[in-house]
Amino acid sequence: MLSISKLNKSYTVAGEKFRVLADIEFEVKEGEFVAIVGPSGSGKSTLLAIAAGLDKADSGNVILDGVSLMDKQEDELAKIRGEKIGFVFQNFQLIKTLNALENVSLPLALTTNLLEKEIRERAKFWLSKVGMEQRAYNFPSQLSGGEEQRVAIARSFIHEPKLLFADEPTANLDRKNGDRIMSLLRELNKIRKSTLLVVTHDPQVAALADRILEMRDGSVIINPKRGSKKNLSRAKKKTTSGKKK
Repeated sequence: MLSISKLNKSYTVAGEKFRVLADIEFEVKEGEFVAIVGPSGSGKSTLLAIAAGLDKADSGNVILDGVSLMDKQEDELAKIRGEKIGFVFQNFQLIKTLNALENVSLPLALTTNLLEKEIRERAKFWLSKVGMEQRAYNFPSQLSGGEEQRVAIARSFIHEPKLLFADEPTANLDRKNGDRIMSLLRELNKIRKSTLLVVTHDPQVAALADRILEMRDGSVIINPKRGSKKNLSRAKKKTTSGKKK
């Protein structure tokens, strides 16, 4: 399904080079739910962005369904994302000039030939699943951070992606809505058979996963082939340090 091999990434800030990812390697099987945990600043969000084709690595490879993403042009990557990938961004990335219903509708409007009525019905369905049906016609500026997060999650689910990347999907939510999102993640994985790769600091989200990978200083420090829920108690102690990811 997804293969990551010898992935490296560095950024240069004020003339100084910082290595963010160091020879990352792991595979995710079709239908698997993999959680990535680790302290802030360990490279989790950068890894997720590169794996989804939203950022470029300095070296290494990302292979999705037998196709390398590293040599694809942006229009090709956009097509792959539209057909196969959903992404829950930590900063939501809602379009401010569109209301909640329009934001959720966007993936289907851009990538399918469905009638507008059917797209709107699907968008309303997913808004109801995240408890936001009463806010369908509100704009992002009229929503709280937690409400924006739920709209963003509905948008990522609407085309029932083959592979969903989620960056801290419950970070801005209270426990009630966090539980709602965890239930949706389970549904997407177990019933709708989507593959999930989720970055989280939330032990309850990580506990849902089939495997847990721990990152530290840009590297996977728990064997990616044997990562399991047994890693959770150890990883929990390390996910609370720092604020910057």
